Amino acid sequence: MSPADTPLTRDRILVTAEEVIRRFGLAKAKVVDVARALGVSHAAVYRHVATKAELLDLVVGRWVEATMPPLRAIAVQAGSAPRRLRQLFDALIAVRRRQADDDPELFATYRALAADALFAAACFDQLVELVAIIIRSGVREGTFRSVDPVAAGRAVLFATSRFHHPAHSAEWADPATDVAYNDVWRLLIEGLCAAKRPGEGEVRVANPAFSGPTRVRA
Repeated sequence: MSPADTPLTRDRILVTAEEVIRRFGLAKAKVVDVARALGVSHAAVYRHVATKAELLDLVVGRWVEATMPPLRAIAVQAGSAPRRLRQLFDALIAVRRRQADDDPELFATYRALAADALFAAACFDQLVELVAIIIRSGVREGTFRSVDPVAAGRAVLFATSRFHHPAHSAEWADPATDVAYNDVWRLLIEGLCAAKRPGEGEVRVANPAFSGPTRVRA
């Protein structure tokens, strides 16, 4: 069956649009290029997506969503909250660096869309939810102070944005970035952890020295 004979679906359009963006880059990729690759008219594509902007939102949203399952798994796994929280951020940083290195054209599109308030808020809110899950469990187990998990989650994401937000990707190759990440993390975890009562041991945090991101595959 030729491409023109295959039923046109939104999924086919998004997969093809990804390929077009990788081939031409964000600036040069056009809806007509997607239609040509599908063997249909651009009007047929517009019956599934209203504008090029909507198409890009859907493509990048799908691309970002593919990286989320490992992060969601960390948020709900067993283990101490401080350890899981560090593991979540190590994994998030590793994912973003892998995307930047392995899929530069899609990452450039993601970086451009991240400047849009609505798109950025949707991505950010997903991460806040995962961080809040861990902080909430830490409050419940007594390793974290009694804080609002959602507000604290937003604060931790803002404080670490230099290390995972696409706007800062040019800085990630600098070895000093990993040193700064450890310094910031130490302050954050000390602020979150409950004060020790006399005679209690320290709360230990996994991965105290971040020697580079572990490559996490979706």
